[in-house]
Amino acid sequence: MTLARRLAAGETVFTAWSSLPDALVAEALAATAMEAVTLDMQHGGHGEDSVLRALAPVIAAGKPALVRIPVGRFDMASRALDFGAEAVIAPMINSLDDARAFAAAMKYPPVGERSWGPSFAMPRRGGGDGSDWLRRSDAETLAFAMIETRAALAIVDDILAVPGIDGVLVGPSDFSIAWTGGETMNPSLEDMMEAIAHVAARARAAGKHAAIYVVDPRLAGRYVAMGYRLIAMGGEHRYMALGAAALLEAARASITG
Repeated sequence: MTLARRLAAGETVFTAWSSLPDALVAEALAATAMEAVTLDMQHGGHGEDSVLRALAPVIAAGKPALVRIPVGRFDMASRALDFGAEAVIAPMINSLDDARAFAAAMKYPPVGERSWGPSFAMPRRGGGDGSDWLRRSDAETLAFAMIETRAALAIVDDILAVPGIDGVLVGPSDFSIAWTGGETMNPSLEDMMEAIAHVAARARAAGKHAAIYVVDPRLAGRYVAMGYRLIAMGGEHRYMALGAAALLEAARASITG
């Protein structure tokens, strides 16, 4: 089932977050219990070449593949879809012009201006007739606009109303910096939880999806209760650190126990 259909059905989907630009790493992530894999081009090491290659093993594993593009690189949104991504996340969408430009790159006419050329996506994701692909592509590929500033929060309803925008994703680290006027970076800041809940409520009211990056997994349930259904967590470095710590703790406990 596609990511779009799972979210439309009200499922909660947890996605891994990939910064290491290697298809073998993406393949390993796709083999974990995580239900999707997101390749990060903004702060992670992924570039156009690694995205092209890393999407293949994720799709082959039957998991949704997402890509976060760099700030303002809406051309890469179309490229990510052509390579086979099911969803694209665009950071720092702080104006209606940003949202419209992103949506235009994500959707075929008449909704947007995406050019035809899914030469990798079609064989990777089932192929078939080109006209059938065209008809269903816009519904099965998702555009997530990131809400990370007070400016974005102030126009969240307008962003959600842009045709072609399928949902919003809260980036709590940058949001905390904006929320405190640059005084702190705390993605779990209690003072901004009401605003984060507001974003989810507005997405739900618009009939669109709410997503969030979660730094502290103990907050996941709280975010789901707010209405968030796509939950991004961690990254390769954190997965390895936590896994190594757990293995070592168990080994040492067996010796001392």
